[in-house]
Amino acid sequence: MALRNLVNKLPPGHVFVPTDDELVSYYLSKKNSKEEIIKNPLVEIDLNTEPWSLPDVAKLNSKEWYFFSFRDGRDNRATISGYWKSIGKGQAVLDERTRAIIGKKEKLIFYKNNGIKTGWVMHEFLLNNPQVPPSSNTSFNLLT
Repeated sequence: MALRNLVNKLPPGHVFVPTDDELVSYYLSKKNSKEEIIKNPLVEIDLNTEPWSLPDVAKLNSKEWYFFSFRDGRDNRATISGYWKSIGKGQAVLDERTRAIIGKKEKLIFYKNNGIKTGWVMHEFLLNNPQVPPSSNTSFNLLT
């Protein structure tokens, strides 16, 4: 059964509203360590996807979408029609129990190639110390 169908059958009031801590400590950490994420509502996307195409890819019916994106070490976030630009220094994501820094949240704005700012906003979550298995040189970020 597709997750979208499963989500649509949940009782009223059941929604996916994870905290920043949950996004980093559970979803992103498990994704990077290749652990199974039960009933995973997130899909992988190419960061070069146009922002207006993202709602069609999302598993959840929502105005806010959650995705994993492969991180190859480069910060190039360009698409055919524009680019994502990081705004500010970002903020630390803290473990809710220990208050230790477990990651970082950065805000990005989408600009068209002509430099015109659009209304598209993305939050990128990064693990503080990704534990990637030795057999893999891949790493993922989480995007909302």
